[in-house]
Amino acid sequence: MDFAQVDVEVRTQSGKSGAHKVRAAGKVPGVLYGHKQPPVLLSFDERTLLKSMDKERRRNTVFVLKMNGGAQSETVMIREAQIDPISRRLVHLDFLRVSLEDEVHVTVPLILTGRAVGLQDGGQLHQNFHELRIAAKPAAIPTKIEVDSTPLKIGDALHVGDLKLATGLRALHDAKEAVASVVAPRAEKVAATTEAAPAEGAAAPAAGAAKAGEGDKAAAAPAKKDDKKK
Repeated sequence: MDFAQVDVEVRTQSGKSGAHKVRAAGKVPGVLYGHKQPPVLLSFDERTLLKSMDKERRRNTVFVLKMNGGAQSETVMIREAQIDPISRRLVHLDFLRVSLEDEVHVTVPLILTGRAVGLQDGGQLHQNFHELRIAAKPAAIPTKIEVDSTPLKIGDALHVGDLKLATGLRALHDAKEAVASVVAPRAEKVAATTEAAPAEGAAAPAAGAAKAGEGDKAAAAPAKKDDKKK
C-alpha cells in the first residue's frame, strides 16, 4: 500500500518563540514522537499536508514524513491537531510514529445500511453511536464500516459482538454494547392518544347530570310565581 509522502523540516527552536517564528514564515509547527524515541520538532507546509491527506481516511491517513531532504523518513499518523477556531487553519500538529506490523487504535465511521423490517411494523430505529473504535494495522485501516440493519425486528438489537469485521480488525468496545436497536413506539404517545379520545359512556352521564340540574332550577322558578298570584 502506498502512503502519502510529505516533506518536513527539522527545527531546533522550541517553545512559544520557536513556534511563532515558524508561523511567521508561513509554516505550521509540529512534533514527532513515539516508539520510545526522543521527540523531533518539525515544521511543514499546511497546504502540502492537506493535499496529501486521504480524503476518506482523513485523520486516519498514514504519512511518510521525509526529513533532512529525504535522507531520513518516518511512517506516522496524526495524533492530535490544534485548529484556530476562527480561521480554521492548523496551529500545531502532533505526529505519532507507527509500525506497519503493530496495531494502532483509531476511530472510523459506522454506517447502517438497508431498512430494518421492524420499521414496516411502526418501529423506530435507534443508532447508539456513529463511530467505532477499532484496533488495526496501519495498512488495514478501513475508511468506514458498514452494517446491514435489514434483519432487525421490533425488539431486536445489534451488538458489537454481532459485527462481522474484516480480517485484521478488532473492535475496542464491549461485545455486549448495542450498536443499534428497533424499538416500539413510545408508550406515552399511546397514552396521549387514549386521553384525546375518551369513551362516550364516560362523558354522557356528566353532560346529562348538568342538564338535569338546570331543568330542576327552571321548574322551580315558575312554581314560586304561581304562589304569588294566588
